Amino acid sequence: MLVTERLSPGLRGALSQWYIEVNPGVYVGTVSARIRDQLWSQVETWVYGNNLGYALAVYPAPTEQGYEMRSAGTSRYSVVDLHGLSLVSEQHKERQVSDSGPEFDPGW
Repeated sequence: MLVTERLSPGLRGALSQWYIEVNPGVYVGTVSARIRDQLWSQVETWVYGNNLGYALAVYPAPTEQGYEMRSAGTSRYSVVDLHGLSLVSEQHKERQVSDSGPEFDPGW
């Protein structure tokens, strides 16, 4: 599975040759490790070369969870390793405190 944000139409087309795009920017498919790594290299090169976009790949691996994750670019979500477990963390914006007190956040 590959989740992307803000990729070029050409790169999205290349990914569609190997994966099914089940939702905009969400690709699912079964590819060999060689093809997966080649596609990831193209995605990573585009994301870092253009300083734009984000990608998250999730693929089977012989780990405790049964999969590994890798990401490229910036997003409000990031992959973190916690004692060998891959987790996704959401980056929160710094809360601003006004003269009337802290901003209400219902936590949803």
